[in-house]
Amino acid sequence: MKKISLLLLLLWALFPASAQKKSKKDYLITLSTEFGTMYAILYDQTPKHKANFIALADTGFYNGTLFHRIIENFMIQGGDPTSKKAKSGEMLGGGDVGYKVPAEFNVTLFHKKGALAAARDNNPEKASSGCQFYIVQGKKFTDQELAAQEKRAGRALTDSQKQVYKTLGGTPHLDGNYTVFGEVIQGLDVLDTIAKQPRNDKDRPQKDIAMQIKVEKVKKKKITKKFGYTYE
Repeated sequence: MKKISLLLLLLWALFPASAQKKSKKDYLITLSTEFGTMYAILYDQTPKHKANFIALADTGFYNGTLFHRIIENFMIQGGDPTSKKAKSGEMLGGGDVGYKVPAEFNVTLFHKKGALAAARDNNPEKASSGCQFYIVQGKKFTDQELAAQEKRAGRALTDSQKQVYKTLGGTPHLDGNYTVFGEVIQGLDVLDTIAKQPRNDKDRPQKDIAMQIKVEKVKKKKITKKFGYTYE
């Protein structure tokens, strides 16, 4: 993975977020499973995570990896390279690519349902795993529950974020602790189906759920027309 990490350093230097926003095209992520397909976009505000995910996906790194940790009303996690050849019931989650991605926190990017975010260990810089990610399912919150979340975190949510957490749902307690770098723009029903599958006491699905990820550059206007996602 040293070649990929060196490539990423070059990508991070050559393609800052300001330059990416001017492009008329964007990367469309197609994540296929036996339960259906999810489509996602990656945020320009998190250029290092975006470049990293695209570089790995282009090599076929994620193909055949599993969603190795699922918790209904919370999230589904995957991207562990050791999951490709894992034995049934084997505990997963420790695999990596030998490097971390610096945290890219942005207060406008939050853990709403469908958010694509980077997993990490307990490193003090909150740097992300170089490969593992999760997709938020979460739950819907009441005003009282959100007020309690704000008090506990010492951080205020915007009115628009509160509305999303009340109507769409998510996991607000993760905001500011893990980098959100994209979102599912179609296929939330697939997320729900995966999240409710039977799992063992380590939260690994009892039946392996493998993924295939394809990345292609598509005109932003086409993405908006097909998926209803609006670029700022």
